[in-house]
Amino acid sequence: MKRIGVLGSTGSIGTQTLEIVRNNKDLQVTALAAGTSVTLMEQQIREFLPQLAVMWTEEAARDLKERVADLPVKVLCGMDGLLTLAAMEDMDILVTAIVGMIGIRPTIAAISAGKTIALANKETLVTAGHIIMPLAAEKKVPILPVDSEHSAIFQSMNGENRKRVSKILLTASGGPFRGKKREELADITVEDALKHPNWSMGRKITVDSSTLVNKGLEVIEAKWLFNVEPENIQVVVQPQSVIHSMVEYEDGGIMAQLGTPDMKLPIQYALFYPDRRPLPGKRLDFYEMKSITFEKPDTDTFLGLPLAYRAIHAGGSMPTVFNAANERAVALFLDKKIRFLTIYDLIQGAMENHKVVENPSVEQILEAEAEAHAFVESHRRS
Repeated sequence: MKRIGVLGSTGSIGTQTLEIVRNNKDLQVTALAAGTSVTLMEQQIREFLPQLAVMWTEEAARDLKERVADLPVKVLCGMDGLLTLAAMEDMDILVTAIVGMIGIRPTIAAISAGKTIALANKETLVTAGHIIMPLAAEKKVPILPVDSEHSAIFQSMNGENRKRVSKILLTASGGPFRGKKREELADITVEDALKHPNWSMGRKITVDSSTLVNKGLEVIEAKWLFNVEPENIQVVVQPQSVIHSMVEYEDGGIMAQLGTPDMKLPIQYALFYPDRRPLPGKRLDFYEMKSITFEKPDTDTFLGLPLAYRAIHAGGSMPTVFNAANERAVALFLDKKIRFLTIYDLIQGAMENHKVVENPSVEQILEAEAEAHAFVESHRRS
């Protein structure tokens, strides 16, 4: 029996993780954490009977505690609750599906406690990769990627000599606005940005996909996960979302992982690695598909990618500013308080305003986040 905890259990990755639990009786949920979705959390607790449940706010935790008073589940709240969950004894693997930099400290706590990490929270490595990866190596804790692209890279490296990797080919769908030029994006609405052509994801990540910021974050994450220099990570637009990423080796051979755009595959692969389990769902039909096409990303229109590379090369605390400014700008866009293209302006402005801290501590990372948030709030305009 493998005991799992899920940070972000009511979100897209979290709910799909629990679908996998339903289909595999040797998985046991011992802990769940969510933001403020009390009704869904109650349903999850009643189905999976975890020992511990954590809500982000005190109000949500009080509400949940009253609702599940008939069950033997402990309810906590806030960061203290997340840290308790991350280090709990009756847990083997922690799925970090929570969105945002809130995932850093619980991930560090879980690694320090020797828990395997199924990583879906890309912000953790984007902002604190220089802390997370050495700690994981020291504690001999596996970090198993859940992002479809990073899982594809991980699978394409399985059994290979990583010292012989020449290049990572990180694929992108191009998002809902692929082919459009900057002037065509001026009046993009929230509803437009949330219509991803291939993937079903959370609102924030879907917007990040439309700006290519998400791909930029994935480049930074890949640098840390696979110890590859950013100039050896090439983004390739693959509109059908069939090839999830590729790895080129020194002899010119390229390994790729293909499949339907279904997040349950990388989630399940992380939960059972190195085993593969049956997974219901649609399979690729190459006769039906007929072709797979490739394009170069339009970095003149979609500035998320060049801004990410700029953040990587600046190093230190700059990726934190890139991520945090985007996080707050996207929230403003989703609330219809700024225009789509203003997201780029705010990220760029926050980066230009920032003085890099070379090797930031967790506290300095959080300070850089607060600085970026403050910049965005003070410079936002429609």
